[in-house]
Amino acid sequence: MQLHISPSMRSITISSSSSNGFIDLMKIKVAARHISYRTLFHTILILAFLLPFVFILTALVTLEDCLGRRLGPRLLGRVDDSGQRLVKDFYKILNQVNNEEIPDGLKLPDSYNQLVSEMKSNQYDAKTFAFMLRAMMEKFEREIRESKFSELMNKHFAASSIPKGIHCLSLRLTDEYSSNAHARKQLPSPELLPLLSDNSYHHFVLSTDNILAASVVVTSTVQSSLKPEKIVFHVITDKKTYAGMHSWFALNSVSPAIVEVKGVHQFDWLTRENVPVLEAVENHNGIRNYYHGNHIAGANLSTTTPRMFASKLQARSPKYISLLNHLRIYLPELFPNLDKVVFLDDDVVIQGDLSPLWEIDLEGKVNGAVETCKGEDEWVMSKHFKNYFNFSHPLIAKNLDPSECAWAYGMNIFDLRAWRKTNIRETYHSWLKENLKSNLTMWKLGTLPPALIAFKGHVRPIDPSWHMLGLGYQNKTNIESVKKAAVIHYNGQSKPWLQIGFEHLRPFWTKYVNYSNDFVRNCHILES
Repeated sequence: MQLHISPSMRSITISSSSSNGFIDLMKIKVAARHISYRTLFHTILILAFLLPFVFILTALVTLEDCLGRRLGPRLLGRVDDSGQRLVKDFYKILNQVNNEEIPDGLKLPDSYNQLVSEMKSNQYDAKTFAFMLRAMMEKFEREIRESKFSELMNKHFAASSIPKGIHCLSLRLTDEYSSNAHARKQLPSPELLPLLSDNSYHHFVLSTDNILAASVVVTSTVQSSLKPEKIVFHVITDKKTYAGMHSWFALNSVSPAIVEVKGVHQFDWLTRENVPVLEAVENHNGIRNYYHGNHIAGANLSTTTPRMFASKLQARSPKYISLLNHLRIYLPELFPNLDKVVFLDDDVVIQGDLSPLWEIDLEGKVNGAVETCKGEDEWVMSKHFKNYFNFSHPLIAKNLDPSECAWAYGMNIFDLRAWRKTNIRETYHSWLKENLKSNLTMWKLGTLPPALIAFKGHVRPIDPSWHMLGLGYQNKTNIESVKKAAVIHYNGQSKPWLQIGFEHLRPFWTKYVNYSNDFVRNCHILES
């Protein structure tokens, strides 16, 4: 900054240097007469007052030149759009890169730090940087997707396998059946046999080949009942598990309740003539390959979401072609002398007295069940027919309503007298045959879809508090709701007896496992 007084003493000029030369910041002119000392004094006094502001203004002008018009304009209140232009240019480059092919041979860094390091050393331009960023993102997305599918496959195999401890329990109990007379004693004892068809008792049916799961269902039912002396359990299992299942209940009494154990081979009614479709399903090569073959072959993972893949894997569980899984459709024939039964799946736990179920008026309907279309969760309680059937198939589209509410298997009260007056079994067989003919294109998932059709018009909805589902699907299940439910159902892959079961939900099941039992202890059941 410079202060210049003209030789004639008629003007005073304040100027500042800049990149464009000198700029006159202030110029004061006086009259043509001589300046008195008093006038000079006042002038200097005014200048002393103005000089600090002039200095600040000069500094800001200098900063504007030095910092490329970034800091100065903000302090001066002027708008600078250079940053916006930079962002717009970068968006333009990103859009251009998005519409072009990634160059062949582009070597990708393995981490963000490596990317920054290579940018510094190789002086990448913005377009090259955008290509590398896109390629890295696509690579990581592929790896995450492959990892997710791998996780789903591993979970599917874990859910379909038999844990070592449970397999050990079955083998040891089978051996006990052959060597211990107490393990072979008649169930129930001869004097109690008439009670197996006494309709004044509460009859439960359980169909399973899992001995440990069966013990939990029976024990939890008896311990939760207000009238355990009125309970009769009919446990049905397959031929290979019969000896072990019989041994368990012969050696572990649940008195005063009564338990009957029967193998499917001991029912005279279960012949090939009466169960033709199931025989075809078990022996049809295409069907067996679908459930037991390579679950990846033919699947286009690039167009399949992980959730869709998980649903398809679940639908291919081998249990869906097991005779035990279809037995419930034959209850009126298997128990011709019974009027009412409660059918339980082997992955449930009973937490309340179920006696009031026999007092529910089914209003002439056959099946008392909890509906699964009135909840908020996507996996379990928001299911309609459209979730189970392929409505692009003409037979499905013609006969079913996609918005119709679904209901749950797992805990059902069946009126067998009303059932015997219907054609439910024939309808079930008929639709199974049609799906078999169509190469499983009408539905994929197990025994519930044909039951939804067969029981159409024969279902009486019961209060949802009787049956809470989804403990094998949802990690975020509400614990307080679990505690209040009469029956909790671990439907889904994460069964409580598997290592993949949810840790915070497992205690509701393990509390009914007899860990002091020698067979359970020696087989290290559920030990980590």
